[in-house]
Amino acid sequence: MLIAGAGRSDITPPVGIAHAGWGAATHQRAEGVDMPFYATALYVTDGELEIAIVDLDVGILTNQDDSEIRTKIANISGIKPEHIRLSATHTHSGPVNRQSWLDEGMELIGPYWDSLPAKAAEAVSSAKWAAKPADVGVGEGSCSINVNRRPSLSDGTLFTGRNWDGFVDREVGVVAINNKQGDPIATILNYACHPTILGPANKLLSPDYPGTARKVVEQHVGGICLFLQGAAGNCGPTHGFIGEVAVAERLGTRLGLEAAKVRLEIDPIPRTERLVEVVPSGADLGMYEDDPAGEPDDNLRIVNTNVQLPVGQFPSIDDAQADFDQAVALLNATRQNGSEAEIKEAVKDAKRSSFVLGNATRTADGPMSMPVQAMRIGPAALVAIPVEPFAEIGVAVKNSSPAGQTLFGGYSNGYMGYMPMADNFEEGGYEVVTTPMAAGAAEETISACSDAVQALWR
Repeated sequence: MLIAGAGRSDITPPVGIAHAGWGAATHQRAEGVDMPFYATALYVTDGELEIAIVDLDVGILTNQDDSEIRTKIANISGIKPEHIRLSATHTHSGPVNRQSWLDEGMELIGPYWDSLPAKAAEAVSSAKWAAKPADVGVGEGSCSINVNRRPSLSDGTLFTGRNWDGFVDREVGVVAINNKQGDPIATILNYACHPTILGPANKLLSPDYPGTARKVVEQHVGGICLFLQGAAGNCGPTHGFIGEVAVAERLGTRLGLEAAKVRLEIDPIPRTERLVEVVPSGADLGMYEDDPAGEPDDNLRIVNTNVQLPVGQFPSIDDAQADFDQAVALLNATRQNGSEAEIKEAVKDAKRSSFVLGNATRTADGPMSMPVQAMRIGPAALVAIPVEPFAEIGVAVKNSSPAGQTLFGGYSNGYMGYMPMADNFEEGGYEVVTTPMAAGAAEETISACSDAVQALWR
C-alpha cells in the first residue's frame, strides 16, 4: 500500500533582490511581487522505500544549491539524499543565482538562496506528516500555449522566437494521488514550455505561467499541485518576452484548466459497471453502480544511474574568468553614463561571457557524468535529468516507456546546461552556442533514460 502526503512553504524573494536575468534588461532589482513563490513537496512511501519530489519556483538549481537543499531535507526527514528529486520550474522572473554580472541587489542573493534548504525541508516535513494511505492514477491532455522557439531569418540565422513548423511537445501529463476516500492529496502536472512569457521589461517577481497553472488546478480539483517542467530546451510560450503579467496569467489558466479537466476524469481504482435495477418512471431509469474491479497499482521504485556525455572545446577556467571579469567591469562602467542601447549591449556581453565561464568549469575534467533519476509511483514513471533537454528527447523517452503515463523533466537535481539533438549542432543557435555538450549527448541520454524506465518495470 502506498502512503502519500503533500506540503508547501513560501519562498517568495524579497523586493529589491537582484532580478534581471535577461541580457536585454536594463533594471537590476525586482520592484514588486506578482504572485507568491513556493516550494511544493510530495512524499510517498510503501513502508520501506521513501521518496520526495520538490517543485521549486526558481530559475535553475546550481549543483551547490541542489546539494545543500538535498542534504537539509535528508537530515530533517530521514529520506535518503538519492531518493529526493529537486525540480526548478525555471521561471525567468525570479532572483539570479549566486554568481552574476549584476551588482545592485546582490546583497540579498546569498541570504535568499541560503534560506531555501530549511524552507524546502519544511515543505517535505509537512508532506510526510500529512501522509495517508493513497491510490495513484494517470492521465494526459494537450495544450497549445507552447511553440518551438528556434525560427530563422532569411539568411539562415537562428534566433529565439516562434517556429510554428518546428518540433514541439504539447502533451499535458497528469498524475493523480487520492486518499482512500477518493479525495485529492496531490496532482502532478508536467508540461514543456520555457516560463519566459515575462521578459526583459518585467520588473516583478513572478513564477510566470506555472504559478497560475498550479493555482487553477488547486481551485478546481483540491489538494496541492506540483509543476514539473518538461523537455523545454527548444519550446517557448506562444506569447513571450513581454512585461504584462496578465498574459502569463491567461496562458497559465489555459494550461491549468486542461490539467484540471484531465485530473477530474482520473479514477485510480479500476472499476466495472453493474446494473442494480431499472426504476419505473416516465422513462424506465437504469440505476448503476461502479464496483472495484481490481487493486490499484501500488508499486514504488527508484533507479539512479549516470551517463557519460561528450563535451565541446572551451578556454581554460582562468582565461574564461578573466574574460568574465573584464565584461562585468565594462558593464559597470557603462551603467554610469552609457545609453540604454549601450547598457543592453554590455549586459549581453557579460551574460555570454558567464556562459563560457560556466562551461569551462563544467568541462575542465573532460566528459561530464550526468545523473539520471527515474521513479515509479504506481502506474506513473517520472524521469529527471539536470539539463535543458530538447523536446525530442522527452518524446523519445515517453514513447519507449511501458508506464501508463511518463512524465519527463529537465531542470532537476542540479544543472549542466542545454542539451540539443545532434542535428541541431549543424544549425547553430543560442542553445548550441551556450551548451557545454557536444553532438551525441542527447542520443546517449535517450538510451540511458529509456533503460532506467524499463528497469522500473522489471
